[in-house]
Amino acid sequence: MSTLADVAKLAGVSKSTASRALSGRGSVSLKTQEKVSAAADELGFVPSSAAESLATGRSRNIAVVTPFINRWFYAEVIDGVESALIGAGYDLTLYRLTDDKDQRKALFDYFLVRKGVDAVIALTLFVSDDEVQRLRNLGKPIVGIGGQIPGIPTFSIDDVRTARRATEHLIELGHTHLVHIGGDQEKQLDFEVHSNRLKGFREALQHAGLSHDQDFYADDFDIAGGYRSALQALASSSRRPTGIVAGSDEIAIGVMTAARELGIRIPEELSIIGIDGHPSERPSVSRP
Repeated sequence: MSTLADVAKLAGVSKSTASRALSGRGSVSLKTQEKVSAAADELGFVPSSAAESLATGRSRNIAVVTPFINRWFYAEVIDGVESALIGAGYDLTLYRLTDDKDQRKALFDYFLVRKGVDAVIALTLFVSDDEVQRLRNLGKPIVGIGGQIPGIPTFSIDDVRTARRATEHLIELGHTHLVHIGGDQEKQLDFEVHSNRLKGFREALQHAGLSHDQDFYADDFDIAGGYRSALQALASSSRRPTGIVAGSDEIAIGVMTAARELGIRIPEELSIIGIDGHPSERPSVSRP
C-alpha cells in the first residue's frame, strides 16, 4: 500500500508539500498540485480520513439521526441526503433514535461526540432542548428536515396549509362527505405532522360549512394503517364518504387497497388524495 511519503518521492516534493497539495489547504502552486495528484493517481494513493481529521480537526462525516429507516419517506430523504453529502466529499453515519432514554443518552453523550461527526441532521425527529443545547455546547451545527425543532433551522412544508389545500380540491370537485385518515395523535413523535394535517383538513371543512360526526380515523402512518382505517370508514354503505383525504401517500395506498377489496370503484365512487409525492400514488379524484 502506497504512503504519502511514496507520493512525495514520486512527485519530487517534500511530504508536507504533498500533504498540502492533496488536501487543498496551504500555499501550493497549480503545477505542483497537478504533479502530486498525478503521482497519487499512479500509485493508487488514498488520503487517510483519520489523518486528515487530526490535521484539520474535521472528520468530513455528518450524522443523520432518524426515528425510522425502513419507511418510504425516511428512506427517500436519507437517499437524497447521502447523494448530496457524497457529492460534496462527506461521509454519512446513520443513527436510528428511539424514545428509549438510555439509547438517546448513549447517542448524544458518546456516538455524536467520540465518533467525531462535524454536524447533525435530524430527520423528522423531536430533539429536546437539553439535547440541542448539548450539541451546541460541543460546537456541532444541527439542522432539521421535516419536523420543526425550536431554535434550529429546519426544512419543512406547511402541513396545515398542505392538508387544507388537498381537502379544498375535493370540495371544489363537489364532494360534501369527506373524512380524513391520518396518524394517531398520540404517536406523532412531538413534531405535530399528524395534528397539523388534521387541522388543515378541518379548517377546509369549516370554511366550506361542512362537518360530520365522524370525520377522522387514526392509525399508523403507513399503508397498513390506511388499510385498517379505510375498512372502518367505508363499512357503511349509507354513510360512506365520497372522498378521503389521506395524511400521507402511504396511507392513501392502504385506502385504495381497502376500497378495491370492498368493490368500491376509484374514482367513480370514491375519490382519494394523499400527501408526500409517493411514486406509486397519484390523486384518484372525480366529481361525485
